[in-house]
Amino acid sequence: MARVLDIAKRVHDHTFKLDPIIRSLLDTDFYKLMMLQMIWKMHRDVDATFSLINRKTEIRLADEIDVEELRAQLDHARTVRLAKKEMIWLAGNTFYGRKQIFDPEFLAWFENFSLPDYELSVRDGQFVLNFHGRWVETTMWEIPALAIINELRSRAALRGLGPFELDVLYARAKARMWHKVEQLKLLDGLRISDFGTRRRHSFLWQRWCVQALAEGIPKAFTGTSNVLLAMDNDLEAVGTNAHELPMVYAALARSDAGIAAASYSVLEDWNKLYGGNLLIVLPDTFGTAAFLREAPDWVADWTGFRPDSAPPIEGGERIIEWWREKGRDPREKILIFSDGLDVDTIVETHNHFAGRVRMAFGWGTNLTNDFAGCAPRGNDQLQAISLVCKVTDANGHPAVKLSDNPNKATGDAAEIERYLKLFGSAERVENPVLV
Repeated sequence: MARVLDIAKRVHDHTFKLDPIIRSLLDTDFYKLMMLQMIWKMHRDVDATFSLINRKTEIRLADEIDVEELRAQLDHARTVRLAKKEMIWLAGNTFYGRKQIFDPEFLAWFENFSLPDYELSVRDGQFVLNFHGRWVETTMWEIPALAIINELRSRAALRGLGPFELDVLYARAKARMWHKVEQLKLLDGLRISDFGTRRRHSFLWQRWCVQALAEGIPKAFTGTSNVLLAMDNDLEAVGTNAHELPMVYAALARSDAGIAAASYSVLEDWNKLYGGNLLIVLPDTFGTAAFLREAPDWVADWTGFRPDSAPPIEGGERIIEWWREKGRDPREKILIFSDGLDVDTIVETHNHFAGRVRMAFGWGTNLTNDFAGCAPRGNDQLQAISLVCKVTDANGHPAVKLSDNPNKATGDAAEIERYLKLFGSAERVENPVLV
């Protein structure tokens, strides 16, 4: 049984010159490792830039976080290497029912991996943080960079609080979290996992939330996207792929036809490498409507879809309709919901689709960073914000994400317009992006 850490005491008492946030390269999302192997095998000579994007520009991050403190954490992360036990676990563990999902040659390369250099400056209260270099290296900065900045923001918000104030803060957050668990217990057949690494309050808090779910709803809790937490807690590591794959494939395309085919080219390559239970489609990089309109028939044979940026019920209904048009039984498929979820949305979506399709939920920021209103004195810095680290170019060509929600689009404005002419804007609806 896992020992419950007194997080409030740990936060108050630590006096280290540097309290590292990233202590393992496995403190990342599982889909990063799955994509990393694909990039290593198929695209190791491609260059790609990842850039920090703060969607809440009214939040001046550089006013809240000291730039030199951020630099120290980034520098420390670059010194981290894989431990022997981590390599043994990656090589010998079973993922998605498959043994040795990671090629020995890939693991031999990964064993010596270190995060590449970065560029950091401050402009108008915001951090300008870019990672340039080989895609197979820069891709691994996305998750740790976000985790570092979000935890530094939490630490800044808690600085100056006394031990009793901290105790009250975490007691309230734990009570809120457990109330959510009690609501989820009522959902028959629920399948839910932790997707909260990127914008977590802290690593210790994410660990607490994962352990609480494992105890509170053991039959419903299917695992965590965080590889380190999966290893340390004997849980399933979950996750498949993300938007960066079609974004890079499209950026590398030399024609409009190549851009239009990018999402399907990704799926073909993914199927060559993985197949089986890992055949999950992420359809919204350039808009779900456009993806479904042009999708080859073989896409309908894949295991399921992860509708990421459309409202879950509307997005799920559209995919179910498409499956039926293709002559497939939705009850044999799975929908994985993961965008901005909290308990009310999970309950509503689960009840809406019950008996009509298999479902799973990836619970992210509202699981691992829901502290708004928990501080004894009000503190806006405890409110989670929508912070992302996206690929912005590949081999010098701009990368674009359209999304089903225009507020989540990324890329150069002129390139976004070009992509919209190619893919159209059907069914894209603006919704507030809170986390």
